[in-house]
Amino acid sequence: MSRMLDHVAALRELLGSKAVVVGPDAAAYEEGARFDRGKAAFVLRPASTLEVSKAVSYCVRNGLHIVPQAGNTGVVSASTPDMSGRQVVLSVDRLAQRLELDADNRSVRVDAGFLLSDLNAALEPEGLFFPVDLGSNPRLGGMLATNTGGARFLKYGDVRKNTLGLTAVLADPEGTVLDFNHNLRKNNTGVDWKQVFIGTSGSFGIITECVLNVERRPKQCATALLVPSSTRKVMPLLRAMESRLGSYLSAFEGMSENSIKATLEHIPGLRNPFQNGVIPHYTILAEVTRTWDTRESEQSLDSVLENALSEIWLLDDELLSDALLGPAHEMWALRHALPEGVKQRGRLVAFDLAFRRGDLMNFCDRMKAEIRLRFPEVIVCDFGHVGDGGVHFNFVAERGSASAEDPNFERELRDWVYQVVVDEYGGSFSGEHAIGRKNQAYYDKFTTTRLKHMAKQLKAITSPAGLGVVNLG
Repeated sequence: MSRMLDHVAALRELLGSKAVVVGPDAAAYEEGARFDRGKAAFVLRPASTLEVSKAVSYCVRNGLHIVPQAGNTGVVSASTPDMSGRQVVLSVDRLAQRLELDADNRSVRVDAGFLLSDLNAALEPEGLFFPVDLGSNPRLGGMLATNTGGARFLKYGDVRKNTLGLTAVLADPEGTVLDFNHNLRKNNTGVDWKQVFIGTSGSFGIITECVLNVERRPKQCATALLVPSSTRKVMPLLRAMESRLGSYLSAFEGMSENSIKATLEHIPGLRNPFQNGVIPHYTILAEVTRTWDTRESEQSLDSVLENALSEIWLLDDELLSDALLGPAHEMWALRHALPEGVKQRGRLVAFDLAFRRGDLMNFCDRMKAEIRLRFPEVIVCDFGHVGDGGVHFNFVAERGSASAEDPNFERELRDWVYQVVVDEYGGSFSGEHAIGRKNQAYYDKFTTTRLKHMAKQLKAITSPAGLGVVNLG
């Protein structure tokens, strides 16, 4: 204990009193979004890349393990310390000073501690936005470290696609700073080193700044809730929408009956949009957007969407059983509330899975049938990014049920589901949440020895000291 107090005193001398948090004030940094909890030796809150470098250098030279943390909104226990009380949390929440827009390049250089909402608020007067859309409000460094995708991946892609450059601090005795902020959209002069730090959960270095691609903010939007005639018609419906709407189609989000029901029951202020309040078995939220003001000479976007749906109604395949056009803010409010609504339904075991698009609904239907045989008291509340093959596949055990009280329930579910996902469908057990403690054992199981060896070598070169909670090698 006295040694930790010595470290606290030394780091306060090095970084200033605001940069070191101990005691009860550290509690907010010790609990994650899905109730994972640890105990930090103390929390560091540097305010610049230089301060991050100094903090990391000190910790490495004194044998202190660092856990990088951004907004702490992750759901796989990748940003919280363990229970030992010996790990140091390094939060980037004070790294929110620099925000430089290059309008000609349509890019922004920004500190990693900015919240997504703050970045978009700063870009709004210029008619721009960062197009990775999430229901939560993370910090940018965490978005890069996990390579988030979001609800509009179909049109804009993930964080990796929208990152032009970054700065990272390595966990070595010098706290080496690597600056890859080149602002270039085309650069083939060697290895694209920034990719080492995107989607790898802070294992190879701490991201402190980034250069991001920004897009024109949509000025026209039309949304509809589509009810496919069956889940087997979801993919043909998506293809029909893409062929008629092209690049206008910005989202194609699936929502199951159970997930919508749980959300309407537990999240106040949401309106049930369905006729007579009857929730369909499966619903698609479709969105089309344009980035220019309405022109008198062109068809409105509402009419474009209506005409496309009218054509689909007439197809022999009978893809649709219902369609409801409505206000975008109401439809997105329902979609974005799903994670919180499902979480309140009971004991939640959440999966973030990705498949070839054609396999997605087959997997969902299969697992929903099999779960009734394995765990009769468990329901599936699935929703997610059908347009890119991703799904948040959630199992919810009724409170007080045998499964809810069983300490082995989550492990049994993960063992079963991941085996099916990887071995039978060739899918991913982590579509957009990266790897954390919850998925470490499955990374170890499904990753080849060769790839783990390569990751280990890369870790030794970049950040040989204790960094993060994930072991990629």
